[in-house]
Amino acid sequence: MGLRTPLYDEHLALNARMVDFGGWDMPVQYASVLDEHHAVRRTQGMFDVSHMTLLELAGPDAVPYLRRLLANDVARLQTPGKALYSTMLDEQGGVIDDLIVYAPTDAGEALPEGEPAAAGLWRVIVNCGTHDKDLAWMQRQAASFRVSLRERTDLAMIAVQGPQARATVAGLLGGETAERIAVLPVFQGFEPAGLAGDWFIARTGYTGEDGLELMLPASEAPAFWRRLLAAGVAPCGLGARDTLRLEAGMPLYGNDMSEAVSPLVSNLGWTIAWDHDFIGKAALEAERDAGVKQRLVGLVLEGKGVLRAHMRVVIPGADGTVAGEGETTSGTFSPTLEKAIAFARIPVTDSTEALVDIRGKLQPARIVKPVFARSGKPLI
Repeated sequence: MGLRTPLYDEHLALNARMVDFGGWDMPVQYASVLDEHHAVRRTQGMFDVSHMTLLELAGPDAVPYLRRLLANDVARLQTPGKALYSTMLDEQGGVIDDLIVYAPTDAGEALPEGEPAAAGLWRVIVNCGTHDKDLAWMQRQAASFRVSLRERTDLAMIAVQGPQARATVAGLLGGETAERIAVLPVFQGFEPAGLAGDWFIARTGYTGEDGLELMLPASEAPAFWRRLLAAGVAPCGLGARDTLRLEAGMPLYGNDMSEAVSPLVSNLGWTIAWDHDFIGKAALEAERDAGVKQRLVGLVLEGKGVLRAHMRVVIPGADGTVAGEGETTSGTFSPTLEKAIAFARIPVTDSTEALVDIRGKLQPARIVKPVFARSGKPLI
C-alpha cells in the first residue's frame, strides 16, 4: 500500500483506476483518458496533485539562499505571490529537479524596482518522486544560510484547469476571492482573505490551459472536491495529465530531464538567469561555450503507430547515410492532433525529418518545436 492523499476516498468513490506513482496511490483515470483530456482542453477538469511536495521557506537569508539554489533568479519576483519556474542543479549542471517557487504574499502592490519580495514565507513545490533527495540537497545547502524549511503535509493541492476553470472556482468561492480570481495574472498567486485556514490560489498549471492550482487544508479538500464535481468539473487522472503536459511542451522529470543531462539539452535554457551565481553555473557556462551538442525536439509521427519513451531516433543524412542518432524521452497519442507525438533528444541539426525505430522498423516523423498544442488549439 502506498501513500494516500486526503482525496483518496473520493477517487475510490468515483471508481478511479489507482496506480502507484512515486510511492503514492494515485488515480490514472476515472473513465476515459481521452474524455478527461478533452474536458480540460474544451471546458474544465480537476486533478488531485496533493502528492506534490509543498515546502515553506523563511528566514532573513531566503533570497540569497534561493538565488544560490536555483538557476532562475528569484530577485526577478517583485510582486507578492509571483511564481517562478526553475531547475535546481548539481555542481555538474545536472537537473536535480524542476520546481515552482512563489514569492511571499505580503500585502501591498508591486515592490520598488530592483527589490525582490523577501519578507515572509516562500512556497516551493517540488516533485513527489524526488522528495527525499530534494529535501536532503536543500537542507544541505541551507546550512550556510539563515533559513528554515518546513514541509506542509497538512495541506492538499487541487488543480482546476481549462477555459471554464477560473470562472467555476470564482463562482464557488464568491466575494472578494472571486474578484481576485477574475483579474489574477498568469503565474501569480494570493492568499484569499475571506477563507479561513491556509488557502493559497495561483494561476498556474501543468496542462497548457488556463486554470488554477489551489492549496488548502487537507481537512477541507474532500468537501471542496465534491463541490467542484457538483459544479460540472470533470475529475481527471494521471493519464490525461501526461497527454496534456506533453502536448503543451512541458517536460517531465525523470523522462525529459534528469541529473544525467543539463537544462541546455532539455529545452530549458530559457529558465537560466545567467546574471547571478548559482550551483552548476560554471558547468553550464563551459557546456554553452563549447557548443551544445544535443537538443530536445518534438516529433510528430507521419503514419500510424505509437511513440513511447526510449525509442531510437535516426537523423537521415544524404544518400541514405545516418547523420546522427538520439532517443525519445516521452511519447503518447495526442488527442488534440490525433497523431502520435514525442519529445526526443537528438544531435543539434537543421533537419526537419527523422526516423523512429518502432518494433524494428524505421518510421518517418517530422521534427518540430516541442510545443504541440496550447489553449485548446493545435500548434503543429
